[in-house]
Amino acid sequence: MDTINENKTNLIVAEPSISEFKSIIKDITSNPNIIALKERIQHANNSRFYHCLCVSYYTYYICKKLGLDYVSAARGAMLHDFYYYDWRDKHVEGQKKFHAFRHPRIALNNALDIFELNNIEQDIIIKHMWPLTIKFPSYKESYIVTLVDKYCATHEFFKTLKKRAKNSKKYSKINSI
Repeated sequence: MDTINENKTNLIVAEPSISEFKSIIKDITSNPNIIALKERIQHANNSRFYHCLCVSYYTYYICKKLGLDYVSAARGAMLHDFYYYDWRDKHVEGQKKFHAFRHPRIALNNALDIFELNNIEQDIIIKHMWPLTIKFPSYKESYIVTLVDKYCATHEFFKTLKKRAKNSKKYSKINSI
């Protein structure tokens, strides 16, 4: 009976914590090139830094709960959109049209210039746009980042729509006076 209880105890995974999460990505979030992403808009009105941070945290949480490599997952997710250009810039030919296909490679190259990345982290960055990037992710953690990224982008988009709708109602009330 004691052996069974001991085995159950070994299966318990420590709960996710904000402090642990912050310590995992501290070297990334303290890098000036990453901090500069706070000035870049990603989806709707959120900064690219905020978007990556959200994807990273939710990925960390899910992977920790599932007993996966939550450290590599959080780090890869924090770097998944690490590019400097504005993909909405209409002055650069093809910028918006090919962005979804080319930015994972750009993000990976930028990340490799600054950080040492393991295979999971690299796979997360290069394949986070799957199924657009055709090649299947090689790790469970990569699939999780792909799904979390889409969830966060959708949430950011609808949050902005909701704000705009609320503001337009305010202005219509003012204009009707």
